[in-house]
Amino acid sequence: MEAQSILVLCTGNSCRSQMAEAYLKHFSEELSIHSAGLRADGLNPLMVQVMREDGIDVSGQRSTSLNELGNARFDMVITVCDHAKESCPYFPADTLILHRNFRDPAKATGTPDEVIAVFRNVRNEIKAFCKEFMQSVLPNYYRST
Repeated sequence: MEAQSILVLCTGNSCRSQMAEAYLKHFSEELSIHSAGLRADGLNPLMVQVMREDGIDVSGQRSTSLNELGNARFDMVITVCDHAKESCPYFPADTLILHRNFRDPAKATGTPDEVIAVFRNVRNEIKAFCKEFMQSVLPNYYRST
């Protein structure tokens, strides 16, 4: 089976799509996985922190806008927020497009403890989604950890 290329797309490529990219890479070393946003807002420091808490270092990832990808082709596109789904550009007909909306942790308000709790909850939801996705959609590539 030929290696799959996957794009995870969200609005700013600062939190949700970055987390999903990291977890998809964590659950499979054979796939070509990228993330992008409708714009590139830079890595959110709290996202980097909560991923590190789960043993995943995303500090080397880079926030990328969809425009920076040019004409790159992907076998699958996963939108992780409703705004990205609604604004998703055209992809060739043979591209599988999947959607799962996650709360934007960068918009969390409250005390520092309340805000970090939102980041952790979203991280855990994205991790569970990525694991389930790999096990059910691409089981031949799934690497249990």
